[in-house]
Amino acid sequence: MRNPSWQRDELLLACALVVQNGWKELRENDLQVMDLSDLLQVLPLHPVETRSVKFRSTGSVSRKTADLATAHPSYQGPPTRGGRLDKEVVAAFIARPEEMLAAAERIRNVAVNGPFQLPAEPPDPDDEAAPEGRLLARLHHARERDPKLRARKIKSVLAAGGSLRCEVCDFSFAETYGSLGDGYIEVHHTLPLHVSGETTTSLDDLALLCSNCHRMCHRSASPEEPWRTPTALRALLTN
Repeated sequence: MRNPSWQRDELLLACALVVQNGWKELRENDLQVMDLSDLLQVLPLHPVETRSVKFRSTGSVSRKTADLATAHPSYQGPPTRGGRLDKEVVAAFIARPEEMLAAAERIRNVAVNGPFQLPAEPPDPDDEAAPEGRLLARLHHARERDPKLRARKIKSVLAAGGSLRCEVCDFSFAETYGSLGDGYIEVHHTLPLHVSGETTTSLDDLALLCSNCHRMCHRSASPEEPWRTPTALRALLTN
């Protein structure tokens, strides 16, 4: 049985080791490789029935660190057979090393301490491609769907005399859809989970957005621009 391809979460963890090792591969007998092998085997990213007995073995982890190390532009010699996603992750670590190391550490903490079980819902293509990895993207979206936080934010806006309009494009669900849209708006954390880490969310950390602008804040344009704030998105409006 052929093991499933490496997902971004797994690559972030492996690339963090490579970065911390001076962009050099780690050998199979390295204690960090052994630790990562154990960790990857408990992450709920691949169904058990798709895994062989050698799933994310120390040998496969070591080979993946070689793929990532040889994908670095400064590597002298022929690269190993890494894929497109390997190159994207390497580019992200080069462009934003501190942020990506923080994301890897956050994934590790979630995996070790939980909860890390993915919600029972159809996978979202944007979650799969999220720069911070699938686990953190899902947890971030789960936070944004927290009904208590949403209710507190909406209540505070209305109490201050405001209205439920998108803070980027000024769209109003109520004005467009009448009673169906009355009281509806989406609530967005202005910092992704991999940047903020574990923190106490204040209402100032939340923004009211329409569905389109919410999606565009999360959309990755490149490794150098994996997400954007509502303020940055507002500057991109063309009309």
